[in-house]
Parts: sequence; C-alpha cells; structure tokens
Amino acid sequence: MTSPAVDPAPETHPAATELRTAASPAPAARRITGAVWVGLGIVYVVWGSTYLGIRVVVETMPPFLSAGARFVTAGLILMAVVAWRRGPAALKVSRRELASAAVVGLLLLVGGNGLVVLAETSIPSGLAALLVAVVPAWVVLLKAAFGDWPSAGGTAGVLLGLAGLGVLTLPGLSGEIAIGGVVLVVVGALLWALGSFSAGRIPMPASPFTASAYEMVAGGLAGLAVGLFRGEQHGLDLTAVSGRSWAALAYLVVFGSLVAFTAYAWLIQTAPISLVATYAYVNPVVAVALGALILDEALTWSIMLGGAIVVLGVGLIVSTERRG
Repeated sequence: MTSPAVDPAPETHPAATELRTAASPAPAARRITGAVWVGLGIVYVVWGSTYLGIRVVVETMPPFLSAGARFVTAGLILMAVVAWRRGPAALKVSRRELASAAVVGLLLLVGGNGLVVLAETSIPSGLAALLVAVVPAWVVLLKAAFGDWPSAGGTAGVLLGLAGLGVLTLPGLSGEIAIGGVVLVVVGALLWALGSFSAGRIPMPASPFTASAYEMVAGGLAGLAVGLFRGEQHGLDLTAVSGRSWAALAYLVVFGSLVAFTAYAWLIQTAPISLVATYAYVNPVVAVALGALILDEALTWSIMLGGAIVVLGVGLIVSTERRG
C-alpha cells in the first residue's frame, strides 16, 4: 500500500524506483511477471481469510482498539525486520514522505479497514468481503478523473462487479441484515481505494516495506485513538477475551498485516493498480467459503449470484491487464 512506481527496479534496489506525482507524465506499462502473480496469490488467499479472522476477533474484542493494536504491533515488527535486514538507515525518510505515509495509513487502515472491522460486528464476514468488491470501481473512477481511461474490457469488468455489488446489497435493503453495516463497508471501500490511488501521486518512501511500516504504525495509532474516543476501553476486560479471539488477532498481525499487507505494498509499486485491485473480487470467494465452513454463515441466493457476477468481472479485468 505504497506509491505506485514507474518502471520500478527490483525491490533489492529501491533507490532506483521512480515515483510519480499527479503532474507527472503517464507511466510506462509495467511488466506482469511471475513474482507479481505470486504476490497476487498471497493477497488473494490470505486477505480473503482475514475477514473470518476479523469476525472472530470482534466476538470478544472492541473493533478499533483491536485493529489499532494489530497494526501498531505489525508496523513495529516490520520496522525491526527492515532495520535488521538493511540497517537502520533504511528507515530514514523525509518529512514529506513520512507525512504522505501517515495520510495513506489513515485512509487505508482507519477509514478502510477500520470501518470494515466495525461493520463486522453486525454483518457476516462473507458479505463484508463481497461488498468490498466496489474497490476496483472506485479506483477506475479515480483514474479516469486524472485522464487515465479504462479499456473496454476493464470497463465491462467493473460494471459487472458493480452489478454483483447491487445484488449483494439487497439483503440490507430488505431488512434481512443491518443496513448500517452495509453502508460502513461501502464507505470503507471508497476510502481504501482513495488511499491506494493517492499513494501513487504523493511523495512516498522508495521502499514499499519502509512505507508499509510507517503506514501501519500511523494507521494503528490513529485506530487506537478512535477506539479511545468511542469509549471502547470502558468495560474492557482482557481476561474475558476468548482464546480464539487472541489467536485470530495473532493471525491478523502475522499473516494479514506483515505478509499480505507487505505483498500488497510491493504489488502497487510494481503491477498495474487495476490488476492489483482485483483482489477485492477474489477475496470474497475465500471469505464466503471460510465463513460458511467455520462460522456457519448462510449462503443465500444473493450471495451466490452476486459472488458469481463479481468473479466474472475479475476475469475480464485480469485478462485486460495482461494484454496491456
């Protein structure tokens, strides 16, 4: 979740990465290598499972405090790893880069992830994941606003995704689920897309791993502040937190944040952002399956039909990006 780059050098040479701003010329086409597909696979599967993890965490933990603790912990661990592997100098950034990373962290982790965590206190994890499928549509609209118009295939894929999203919102409109939770996820998806898009147009740290660390710490601290402001600390008894909630939080720290978040950070500096955004179509398949198998979440006709439509949409977008 860092700044997209122009023809990035290998990650082992982050200083060679050319960052672009909104006023920069259009970037050259990025190669879609085998490493990109491995990174996408990690984001697809691991982030798909995090919706289940979040749902288990909020069973006995407050939403923003647990999410804030997750990202502060993960961010500090990532800082330690970066300093160990590359030396403390690798964490050195300018004030503008630090401020940019903080802004992106707020958009992604407080606005995007935080609202999804809050929503999962009232709606099923699989449905939350499916509703996040709106992210690619917002990304395409943001890109179009800056003159980067999508291809016909990309447009068709996004329209299919939005059609599937419309089907998925029917339970909320009919009163079968909490409409407030649906709205929270949709707003969170918009903020996540804005954070991902903005990262390519502001001065970010050259290394995606350094940027990820600062984003997670900034977003995590802000999440803790939001939790305290909401009064989530009142009545909180850590001894009453279930063992499976602790285990789920640990899983989110290690896999959801350190592994998948960092893979995403590398991807949006390396691969086309429209391709990276397709994780929002694939994650729901994993999330719905896990929610049904482990939490006995219902597989309604709207979930099945809407899910099928968005998966078709991702096929169109991925094939279009591969040709580009």
